[in-house]
Amino acid sequence: MAFVLKCMSFNLRVAAACDGVNMFFRRAPRVLEVLEREQPDLVGFQEVTDDMRTWLTEHLHGYTLQGCGRERNCHEESMLLGYRTGVCELLALENRWLSPTPDVPGSTFGGDQSSCPRMVTAVLLRHNGSEQPFRFLNTHLDHVGAQARYLGAVEIVQRIAAWREPFVLTGDFNATPDAPEIRLITAALAGRGAVDCTAGLPGTFHDYGRLPPEKRERIDYIFTDGRCLDAYAVPDQPVNGQCYSDHNAVAALIELP
Repeated sequence: MAFVLKCMSFNLRVAAACDGVNMFFRRAPRVLEVLEREQPDLVGFQEVTDDMRTWLTEHLHGYTLQGCGRERNCHEESMLLGYRTGVCELLALENRWLSPTPDVPGSTFGGDQSSCPRMVTAVLLRHNGSEQPFRFLNTHLDHVGAQARYLGAVEIVQRIAAWREPFVLTGDFNATPDAPEIRLITAALAGRGAVDCTAGLPGTFHDYGRLPPEKRERIDYIFTDGRCLDAYAVPDQPVNGQCYSDHNAVAALIELP
């Protein structure tokens, strides 16, 4: 039985004091306002530090949050994902580092990769209404190394290819649609009928509104082998220079088989 889910990819931007009025805990009420208004069934967050996760756990009601930090101690920034507790049930969870040793916390590809370990967090969920299982993955590829991004994309598509269940993949890929890593994902998953739900949307990174629209790049994505019924960038109207993040969240209405 097919079912429909509202899915979101949302880079929250780390809590950095240098952001001034846009420091996370100053704009956190706006983040919560977006989530409560949009009511996504699935949301993939990026740049969630431990203190931000604590805040989300305390304030974002009705969601179960999964994932661990990317460093060797499994703390600091996470590829946290959330799902509406009444909509889905957790069957399995895996945290994998994008590296030659994906089960080793904090591991990296080395080479041109930044000092930041990169991960993909994935869950196997069961939709409560239809009892159908599906996979939900969330990632944040490297902001420095093109080769590291490509190798990370290879690992992700290989993981998806090993599964039979339909999937939703969210993330900040730090790459525009013409980049090799994005072309790889769309080509490698084309046989499953996968689509980029965000195709045709405007640029998503705006640096707290400082970038003019023509200079904003689309680096946030939602991929699925389901049917994309609708997709949009979640609007952000700065108030006294304050935005909900330095990225627009992107949302998609997806029908999974």
